[in-house]
Amino acid sequence: MRTRKDLLRAAARLARRGRTPSLEEVAEEALVSRATAYRYFPSVEALLVEAALDIAVPEPEVLFADGPAEDPIARLEKVEAALHAMILDNEPGLRLMLAHSLERSAGGDGAFPIRQNRRTPLIEAALAPAHRQFTPATLKMLKRALALVIGSEARVVFRDVLDLDDAEAREVKRWTIRALVEAARRR
Repeated sequence: MRTRKDLLRAAARLARRGRTPSLEEVAEEALVSRATAYRYFPSVEALLVEAALDIAVPEPEVLFADGPAEDPIARLEKVEAALHAMILDNEPGLRLMLAHSLERSAGGDGAFPIRQNRRTPLIEAALAPAHRQFTPATLKMLKRALALVIGSEARVVFRDVLDLDDAEAREVKRWTIRALVEAARRR
């Protein structure tokens, strides 16, 4: 995952300089070979789309710099709100990224990560102040369950499968977050 993240950061640095870099230039900036870059990204377009999305996701320390200190539900709702806004602002790119990852997973051998995991660090940061409320096994399960409803795949389900508008989708996500946390507290 470190190499993949290095490629994303290198692409973002080059893009901020005001030009569209080639995959070879990104690989050189990331200090990896061109072949390595192609193992992680099928094209420079896929890399640049994901690099833009990577920048749009807030860092946990920024997201939680102000408010709610300990309530895991309030903190998770803050994660959901931030990612929901990012997804709406970047939906075409996210859908393209999903299409690339589905294409690669269909023909891949699983040797290299197909996608960057941006939601888990935010979920973990949201739950960190309340980790003593849960057993380690329950906390692990809770994080995994939350990842199903917080992220771009949930957007696809809410919009394409369930035909929900944004307000309805957000209501379902908030209900699910509360239900999962309460269920985990009872375990």
